[in-house]
Amino acid sequence: MLSRPHDFTRLRETGHGRAHRLLVGRFARTDLETTRVGLATGRRLGGAVVRNRVRRRLREALRATAPSFQPGWDVLIVARPAIVTADYDEVVAALRRVLQQGGVLGGLSDT
Repeated sequence: MLSRPHDFTRLRETGHGRAHRLLVGRFARTDLETTRVGLATGRRLGGAVVRNRVRRRLREALRATAPSFQPGWDVLIVARPAIVTADYDEVVAALRRVLQQGGVLGGLSDT
């Protein structure tokens, strides 16, 4: 997982992004053999209980898609307010779509 502030800043400044109604993904290529992921859940989502619930759901959706990750990516997932009311299947579908568009799941990417 990504957790250092300078990693988040680097992704925001140099990474390319893909958006969905529920979340935004920022992607940057690395020379590492693994793919690292960071989650951002801002206060716009709600209180701490809501933000923690969103993080748990996103982590579980990431576990479901992790076996198909391509190596060598840093990914930042930024939750949007609509994710609070979305069900788990919608979250997984949105995450897969954004990761596919970003090139992390092996699809075409424009980087």
